[in-house]
Amino acid sequence: MAALIDDKILCMHGGLSQELNDYRDIEMVQRPTDIPDQGLLCDLLWADPEVQHQDYQESERGVSYVFNENVVANFTKKFDIDLIARGH
Repeated sequence: MAALIDDKILCMHGGLSQELNDYRDIEMVQRPTDIPDQGLLCDLLWADPEVQHQDYQESERGVSYVFNENVVANFTKKFDIDLIARGH
C-alpha cells in the first residue's frame, strides 16, 4: 500500500491521509484486509491531489479526499522526506 525508500521517498498508489501521523500507522494496518470506504488505507489508495481546494476536502468521486500543495509541503517537512510518488 505504501513504501518508504531510503527514508526520503514515500510511494503509494493514491495519496496522503489526515490519519497518517507516523510511518508506524502504515505498519499497523491489518493484512490481509478489505479496502474500507474511509480511513488511512482508503486514502493511501484513493486520495488525489487537487490544486483548487483548501487542504483536505472530500473527493467528488465519493471516496477518500483531495488535498492541495500545502498538504504536500507540510507533510514533506513534518516527515523530512524529499519526494512523494503516486501510482495513479
